[in-house]
Amino acid sequence: MLTLSAWQSNGAPPAPTTETCATRWRRRLALVGERGPHGFTLAEACRRAGVSVSAPYKHFSDREALLASLALKGYEEQRRRYRTALAAHTEPVEQLAAFATAYVRFAAEERALFDITFLAGLDKSRHPELAAAGGALHDDLRPVTSRIAPDPDEAFELLVQVAAAAHGLALFQQQDMLPGPWNTPSSVEEQAARAARALAGRSTREPRRPA
Repeated sequence: MLTLSAWQSNGAPPAPTTETCATRWRRRLALVGERGPHGFTLAEACRRAGVSVSAPYKHFSDREALLASLALKGYEEQRRRYRTALAAHTEPVEQLAAFATAYVRFAAEERALFDITFLAGLDKSRHPELAAAGGALHDDLRPVTSRIAPDPDEAFELLVQVAAAAHGLALFQQQDMLPGPWNTPSSVEEQAARAARALAGRSTREPRRPA
């Protein structure tokens, strides 16, 4: 689950100094989980958090600004998780499998954050910090995929394929699109890891086709 320390960076939202403040953020996340990223008003978020309606406007201009702040924390929490997963292995194929597992686990365990981060339709031109946070995925995975596919284009393609497979499986699980026994968290994690290994194996076997 998202830890208190995950809220304590970059000055937005303000670092909580009490358990009550951390609980307020959890209540806002719970509201998003119940209503979806666009199914609530800022005033409703205030009431759920137990603060005055005017309080959030000291830090956020509107609901999208509040969602952007939560999305940034979602990116940071996801990155913390997959960096831990990558560090647990030294072989690049297993690193990709661990990344894919961490990706779908984050989606399952932190659904509200996942939905805000990836499904809220936030305007990244208005919130460039989100574009930068999303780009950090490339920074962390390119050294891994480059050990499997030395060609830069192939390495990037492998990165995109593994991330896309994990993202798709995460959405399939959320929307109950997988048959019963394959829609459990453990099964989806295994499927994500197998997909990553298969993509990495194919990348090492198949020569790049001429453009």
